[in-house]
Amino acid sequence: MFSSRELLANLTLREVRGKYKRTIFGQLWSLANPLALVVIYTIVFAFILRVEPDRGDPSGLNVFAVWLLCGLLPWTFFANVVSAGAGSLVANAGLIQKVSFSRIVLPLSLVGSSFYNWLFEMGVLVVLLLIIGGLGVLPWLPLVVVIMVLLAVFASGVALMLAIANVYFRDTQYFLSIILQIWMYLTPIIYPGSLVKTQSDKIGYLFGSELTVEFFYNLNPMVHFLEVFRNLMYDQRFPGLEEWVICLLWAAVSLVIGIFVFQRNERKLAEAL
Repeated sequence: MFSSRELLANLTLREVRGKYKRTIFGQLWSLANPLALVVIYTIVFAFILRVEPDRGDPSGLNVFAVWLLCGLLPWTFFANVVSAGAGSLVANAGLIQKVSFSRIVLPLSLVGSSFYNWLFEMGVLVVLLLIIGGLGVLPWLPLVVVIMVLLAVFASGVALMLAIANVYFRDTQYFLSIILQIWMYLTPIIYPGSLVKTQSDKIGYLFGSELTVEFFYNLNPMVHFLEVFRNLMYDQRFPGLEEWVICLLWAAVSLVIGIFVFQRNERKLAEAL
């Protein structure tokens, strides 16, 4: 993989330049989906269902659309990496069958292009936070990059596993779209995580055991990535050390397993495709 750094860089640039090629608005299209979702979810959940997230602590922010955007940006980045990565090998079947190179660069190049798009989306979020909250967000931006790198590593591992699965079981890409929809609603993007804790306390223990709804909720790795991201951007404070450790562990485990699965099957890809 390290010997293919130049190929990885070239493929990433190809994805970046080719995605919005010959469009009038170009890179601005990367903002269309998250901004459209913010408008829709704000209307439905803030004005109709009256979901009230916790006020930013200690920032004091209380703007639903900005709070929502702080959850949507890391989620859409993750979902884009996983979705595109899962189909990357099948989409480049002709190249894999004709040319000998490290195939792992194909799904990984999509991580770089998604990160590039995320920078534009983050620019909008930072501008909004500067307008409504002053300069308080600026000191936390370096740590935001750190948590996004960890999220990119986690997403890369998942994408590598799914890319292999999709070669042998083409139903994977269709199941994935359903799984991502379910996964999104199991993640505190459009509702606050405190709501889950409140409902978990009301329900109590499950199935006569000491397990609770909150226990299963915390098994979702995206819960912790979004918690850290919102703490930094919306609350404008340092997240708990436990959350950092959990994110680091999820990223490391995902990448190790992803690389192991990919390398075990890489030599057979040309035949399988």
